[in-house]
Amino acid sequence: MFNIFFVISLFITTFGEEKTLTMARNQKWQDDYWLLLMQLYLKKPAGVKPMYSKGMVDLALELHIAPQILFNKMCEIANLETPRIERIWTEYGKNPRRLKRAVTLWHQMRGFGNEQFFEGVDVQETFERDFRPISTDSRIIPVMLVIILDQYFRLTPVTMVAETPEIRQLASLLKLPVQDIVDIMVLFQHCDPYLRRKTTADSPLLKACQEIWQRYGNMDTEQLASYARQLKEYFK
Repeated sequence: MFNIFFVISLFITTFGEEKTLTMARNQKWQDDYWLLLMQLYLKKPAGVKPMYSKGMVDLALELHIAPQILFNKMCEIANLETPRIERIWTEYGKNPRRLKRAVTLWHQMRGFGNEQFFEGVDVQETFERDFRPISTDSRIIPVMLVIILDQYFRLTPVTMVAETPEIRQLASLLKLPVQDIVDIMVLFQHCDPYLRRKTTADSPLLKACQEIWQRYGNMDTEQLASYARQLKEYFK
């Protein structure tokens, strides 16, 4: 008998919330999606996964449904909020093999992962772009820049160097060379209106850094810090 006392208090960032709500209205939830979400929920350690954990984001990218929506749906699973969820849990919750077979069959029948799967479906990409490389020859994705920007506001220009422990820790988390983190910090200095850098930065990353600065540079630093903490889950 499934018994769970689930209490969660998590600040959900409002960045891009309007776009997320628009996408939610255009993307119809299908009952079959519960199977994929339940499989992720049961993955050890079983329970609600962080909103921006890699598994959650990967599923979001495949379904074109924002992580915030999947996170809320997973909370519904944890609380067995509807009779429909209770029935699915009764059938699959304690039988992972049956659930795996059902998910595999669903992928095969629906052509999951193929372009035909979304043929005729109005897919409005929003969050997806933040998890894709900024260019074909780059390993940098926009959410990395968000995390680096958060750290930028915690340092001073003289500490934005390879020897600074926070820089090295960030490079380890994002699996990037330390010098890449330093170079991006320098680019953010060129975006920072308070520094008034007169020299011109020459880097293919400059445009992406400017876009991230425009989106998050003037927002409350605590909001940015909360969002960055959630995004770090993707790289753990």
